[in-house]
Amino acid sequence: MNGDGLTVRDLRVTFDGFTAVDGVDLDVHPGDLRFLIGPNGAGKTTLVDAITGLVPSTGSVRFEGRELRGKPVHRIARLGIGRTFQTATVFEELTVLQNLDIAAGAGRGALTLLKRRKDVPEAVTRALETTGLTALRDRPAGALAHGQKQWLEIGMLLVQDVRLLLLDEPVAGMSHDERDATGELLRRVSGERTVVVIEHDMDFVRSHARSVTVLHGGRVLSEGSVADVQADARVQEVYLGSASAADGEDAPVAATVAVTEGA
Repeated sequence: MNGDGLTVRDLRVTFDGFTAVDGVDLDVHPGDLRFLIGPNGAGKTTLVDAITGLVPSTGSVRFEGRELRGKPVHRIARLGIGRTFQTATVFEELTVLQNLDIAAGAGRGALTLLKRRKDVPEAVTRALETTGLTALRDRPAGALAHGQKQWLEIGMLLVQDVRLLLLDEPVAGMSHDERDATGELLRRVSGERTVVVIEHDMDFVRSHARSVTVLHGGRVLSEGSVADVQADARVQEVYLGSASAADGEDAPVAATVAVTEGA
């Protein structure tokens, strides 16, 4: 086991007697592109909330050998951990370049951040190239397409030298082309960083995941490659045996999980 990645041990989160995350163990090695899947209420978002300090928990969460649990949110962020939510959070009145410059500019004054500068920081230039937004650098963020706003938010994490990205359904509401571009972006980003993605779109999971963790009832049900988890009888039973999964928003998972890789 590589101690430099994300290591979760016996993590538990309880709300008013309800256990949302129930003793989760998780190892995500550096450079992995890990997808978290599972029915609604499986504990995926709560797990990420606990990792980033948004909800109280017990157990252990370590990244690059440092214990995160018990630290406030801002200190966890300073350790190189960033996350996105289902709705992109960008400064819509400002340009793409200004958004990235602000994200990269902790410690600089507001006027310095907002004025047009001849010398763009190298980290910002790299983020523009990585996210494919170079040609849109002077466009207001509010004028971007939905997918482009998600890419900008990922770029805002990259300029902060985030080494662990936790992304909550990054392709929700995207077109087919945007989903493909996002998958390629995640592959590029994970070449130098560790990426964990909460996702419901199993076609997207099949195309881009390096490894998959299936959660159910707040516990890890199965883990491995896409082919491994699709062949797992326990996963098939949970998805195909649940009317709520088959009829609800996780129907793409239920429909796909019984199909072997490459079918």
